[in-house]
Amino acid sequence: MNLPDAFVLKMKHLLGSDYADYEKCFEQPRYYGLRVNTSKISVEEFLRIAPWPLRPVPWIENGFYYDGEQYQPARHPYYFAGLYYLQEPSAMTPASRLPVEPGDRVLDVCAAPGGKATELGARLNGTGVLAANDLSSSRAKGLLKNLELFGIGNVLTLSEEPGRLVPFFREYFDKILIDAPCSGEGMFRKDRKMIRAWEEHGPEYFSRIQKSIITQAAQMLAPGGMLLYSTCTFDPEENEKIIEYLLQEYPEFEICDIRPYEGFSQGIPGESVSGNPALAKTVRIFPHRMEGEGHFLALLRKNGERPKRQEFSRTGTGRKKLPAELEQFLSLISRKFDVSRIDIHGGKVYFMPEGLPDMKGIRFLRTGLLMGEMKKNRFEPSQALAMNLKKEEYPFILNLSAEDQRVIKYLKGETLDVEDLTGPKEKGWYLVCTDGYPLGFGKLVNQTLKNKYLPGWRWQSA
Repeated sequence: MNLPDAFVLKMKHLLGSDYADYEKCFEQPRYYGLRVNTSKISVEEFLRIAPWPLRPVPWIENGFYYDGEQYQPARHPYYFAGLYYLQEPSAMTPASRLPVEPGDRVLDVCAAPGGKATELGARLNGTGVLAANDLSSSRAKGLLKNLELFGIGNVLTLSEEPGRLVPFFREYFDKILIDAPCSGEGMFRKDRKMIRAWEEHGPEYFSRIQKSIITQAAQMLAPGGMLLYSTCTFDPEENEKIIEYLLQEYPEFEICDIRPYEGFSQGIPGESVSGNPALAKTVRIFPHRMEGEGHFLALLRKNGERPKRQEFSRTGTGRKKLPAELEQFLSLISRKFDVSRIDIHGGKVYFMPEGLPDMKGIRFLRTGLLMGEMKKNRFEPSQALAMNLKKEEYPFILNLSAEDQRVIKYLKGETLDVEDLTGPKEKGWYLVCTDGYPLGFGKLVNQTLKNKYLPGWRWQSA
């Protein structure tokens, strides 16, 4: 493994006698990780039905290793049911160490492709609001898909430069996660292309961006709120010195302890200008000390009293008048949506999170849960709604075993013969499930299911 000379010198300085062990880790294969979506299935239940051998990631309660050379979890129906997310094990750490609570307003500043945002949303479990932002509109589209696949409806999916969000969300969020763009030194083993990218844009380039992002995020955090900053790099310019910079600019912040794991290494106060001993509370993850790639984490609290606000509720008794066709469909769902939070514009129907500020002028991909669309006096439910529902919440179900070949046909967008499942059933919208977990909708006509699976999500042949 040919590492850049400047990088080798830096790592020898940071690791001292440990450097030889670090260098040896490049001879080891990368680790493949899978994180269970606990808003859809418990860890215990997933382990019962998992089609492949799994081994726990010891510092992540819902994280597991799998053999990525032998198995392809992304080509299994459970993936399309949103039961898990494929994520490098160390990358699971930041979202696991931000203490999200029910009802929180949460911002993921640099959220694409969604590995951390999906975990934050799963832990909110339909309460509060998750704002997931990425500057790249193309990456934000992939982010939106992953959030909807996970069944997360209390979401704002944005594509803005973080500074543009500050006037709209000043001191609005209870929790903020910044997985900052960085020089990627911790990913050199996983992706050798990162070395060339590092040579083109190194730590100095990224540290300027990181300082801008973290100070912008600081303005959007409410007093008493918590901010977790992370990178996948080793350079102090992008790690300890960024935290030091935030504390200089915003002295109301303090560094907090991070829930420990025996493989974590302390931050290095000596690599900062001030030598602030509190920087030892930050965490460094080195790939020769843990079964994962390189990472850095810092958890901070903004001093002050946390504002009191009413918790978000998934039920309600709003009185807004809805189209009769929409009301008829919603009456079938056992979960009762607060109709005062249903917004219809451009024919599309959205269920909005509570307590949103005026956001006119922000670039959105999605506000709230897209429930469906009004089309010529009829309501057509959306893919996002299907993924947000539980099997027991909707009366008309077509449940297929994951081994049934019709599952793959459904995911490919094909029409299905389901007479053996339904018998003489009435026509209408059916929620298609695999082993009890929703995949999408179909419309039953004469015991044939017309496929309504979202075209952009369809199973692609290998």
